[in-house]
Amino acid sequence: MAEDIEEIRKRKLMELQKKYLEQQKAQEEALKREMELEAQLEAIMRKILTPEARERLGRVKLVKPELARQVELLLVQLYQAGQIRERIDDAKLKRILAEIDARTRRDFKIKW
Repeated sequence: MAEDIEEIRKRKLMELQKKYLEQQKAQEEALKREMELEAQLEAIMRKILTPEARERLGRVKLVKPELARQVELLLVQLYQAGQIRERIDDAKLKRILAEIDARTRRDFKIKW
């Protein structure tokens, strides 16, 4: 009887260890995929943005990360669709940022 309980404990411990290792492996793979996607995104941004525009987007990313992500995704979609024919300079990026920010901005009204 005591041997059965000990055997069950050992099996449970082994199952938990196996499950933990599988979870760790899955997390590492997800992190690796995320890093690869970020590297691809950065490579595309280097192709389509001038250095000044990339610098501006980096500053926007610090202040409004969700806006920067939306702009990056939009630019990648346009690039992949072949709609970006020349590099986007700082002035064009400003217009894109302003347009997307205006679309997503929420107005808060406080009534007394």
